[in-house]
Amino acid sequence: MMRVFMAILCSLLAVCSVSAQISRQEGTDRQAAIYRLPLMERAFLCTRYFEGWHDQSCYPYLGWGHRLQKGERYSARTMTKRQADALLRKDLRKFIAMFRRFGADSILLGTLAFNVGPAKLLGGNGYSKSTLIRKLEAGDRNIYREYIAFCNYKGKRHAMLLKRRKAEFALLYVP
Repeated sequence: MMRVFMAILCSLLAVCSVSAQISRQEGTDRQAAIYRLPLMERAFLCTRYFEGWHDQSCYPYLGWGHRLQKGERYSARTMTKRQADALLRKDLRKFIAMFRRFGADSILLGTLAFNVGPAKLLGGNGYSKSTLIRKLEAGDRNIYREYIAFCNYKGKRHAMLLKRRKAEFALLYVP
C-alpha cells in the first residue's frame, strides 16, 4: 500500500512540473500510473497533496483542508489521518454534487470549489457568476485559461496556486 502511495505521489509531483497542455500519453510509466486511477481518486490525492495537513494552529481548518461548519464537533488535536481522509472524500463528494449538471467537468469544478468556494464559481455572496461557468453553460469546454485564472490570493497571483491549478487540470479534465 505504501509503495502504491509513493508511486502516486511521485507521479503527482512529476505532473506538477509538466505543463498541463502536454499530451497525457507522453512520459514514463510511473507518471502514467495516476491516470489509471478513477477521477475521484485523482481529485482526492491531488487535493490532499496540495492542502497538506492542517493542525490546531490552522483553525477553522483541519485535516486536509476541511473548514469547520456550525455544529461540527471535529478536533484537530484528535483527528487521525484516516478520519481526515474520510472527511476530505465527503467534502469532495458534496462539492462535486453541486456541479453534477456539468457532467464530465463536475469533478474538476468540485475540486476547485473545495479550494475557492462554490460562490466564486456559481455566484452569490457578493460574487457574480464566473467566466468559467458561463463558458461551460454556453457549451464551450475550452476552459484552460479560465480555470488556471483561479490562482490569486488576497489579490495577488501565487505561483503555488498556479502550479496546483495546472496539476488539477492535467489530472481531472476529461477531453
